[in-house]
Amino acid sequence: MTRPAVDVVAGGGSKRDRQRTIRELVTTGAIGSQQELADRLTDRGFAVTQATVSRDIAELGLVKVPRADGHVYVVPESLGRGSSAGAGSTAGEQTPAPTDERLRRILADIPVTMGRSGLTLLVTGSPGTASVIAQAIDESSLTDQEGTLAGDNTLLVLFADEARLVRWRERFDQIRFSALEARTQ
Repeated sequence: MTRPAVDVVAGGGSKRDRQRTIRELVTTGAIGSQQELADRLTDRGFAVTQATVSRDIAELGLVKVPRADGHVYVVPESLGRGSSAGAGSTAGEQTPAPTDERLRRILADIPVTMGRSGLTLLVTGSPGTASVIAQAIDESSLTDQEGTLAGDNTLLVLFADEARLVRWRERFDQIRFSALEARTQ
């Protein structure tokens, strides 16, 4: 009988167990750094290096977001819809209609500034948040953009013409300001 291959971590547990533990730690407590996560995993019996923790964070799609007590890792689901469109759907299911709710929640948590250069808008958030904002834009009802390109804290939103840029900016500002209003109530 052939047994399925399992990635066993030296010193304790499988990769699946380790990643399940990481999700649990991030969901139930504030983890602000890779070192802090590595220390918590060691306390739970996992022998890990910073490189292993870094790979796990990437594979799990964890995102670092600002909170009142500093930047912490969160699972993508805590920001709204899952990190990959259609994740968990089966063949024949329709993709849900785009919604602005996830973008609204993200903009309530992450303050952004905007700038412009030609037909490109520059959206700047806090460190490590650009890809989260870009993905939320891509999954939203905002469709006038040609695309988004995310760095660490800055993303570029690209447009084909002035009319689309202006229309997009007005709609984005409506979403952004509704998020800020909800946050102050």
